Amino acid sequence: MKVETWIFAITTLFFVVVTPGYWIATSHYFDGSGDWTGTVALAMTMLLALMITLYLGFHARRMDARPEDRTDGEIADGAGELGFFPPYSWWPLWVAMCLAAGVFGIAMAAWWLFIIAAGLGFVALSGFVFEYYRGEYAH
Repeated sequence: MKVETWIFAITTLFFVVVTPGYWIATSHYFDGSGDWTGTVALAMTMLLALMITLYLGFHARRMDARPEDRTDGEIADGAGELGFFPPYSWWPLWVAMCLAAGVFGIAMAAWWLFIIAAGLGFVALSGFVFEYYRGEYAH
């Protein structure tokens, strides 16, 4: 994970340089005050990249080196089980449809549609979360 740490560290440094540059460049167009919305968004992006850098750096020191992190690593060293990949599921479709209907209800001020979508969305989200506790793929 050291490579990933370096990638995010370079990204953090990029945003450290770009954020004040953006504020200075936009200050000529906004009566000398700068564009605070874009500047704050870039500063938050820089802090997010810094947070990920610190997290990866903290865990990279405590983990055993992965095959891709070692200079003598072979492709065969990475063989084996990579993790759990769930089978097909219809629940994400229903969750997305309820979310779309709810947002549409808010945008059109159709509160009745939002309330129906929220109720159905609760059912769909519950089904999605508890999918592996019942049925064919129960653990």
